[in-house]
Amino acid sequence: MTDDPAATFARARAAAGVLFFNDNDQIMLVDPSYKDYRDVPGGYLERGETPRQAAEREVAEELGIHPELGRLLVADWAPSEAEGDKVLFLFDGGTLTKDHLDGIRLDPGELVGFQFHDIAHVHDLTISRLARRLVHAHAAHLDGSTRYLEHGEWI
Repeated sequence: MTDDPAATFARARAAAGVLFFNDNDQIMLVDPSYKDYRDVPGGYLERGETPRQAAEREVAEELGIHPELGRLLVADWAPSEAEGDKVLFLFDGGTLTKDHLDGIRLDPGELVGFQFHDIAHVHDLTISRLARRLVHAHAAHLDGSTRYLEHGEWI
């Protein structure tokens, strides 16, 4: 036993992403060069950075655009055996304008592509824990809510 009570505290890593839409209510999924599944634009927070700041920075780095981000759609407590405790934030990127779409310049060190997909097919397009999070984020986008999730499940 340790004398430091903080030794038992969770030390969660935090990541933030953005859910973008097109005019057909499809969601953007990106193809990372370093993952074997599709994801949303985003990444881990840097020291001293807020989740929103991280989401904005990651979108700028990965896509080369600077759209105004909307509200938080989901916060997901999503620890993984391989990566430890994590809390994941997903912000509403809204519908991308033609200018934003035309301005996308993928960071070749991170992304090899992107496409828009119907939310109904998301479970066939990415890993299950992310698919669950995206389904809830899409629903929150439509109903104006913010959802707290654990392992992608609405609590």
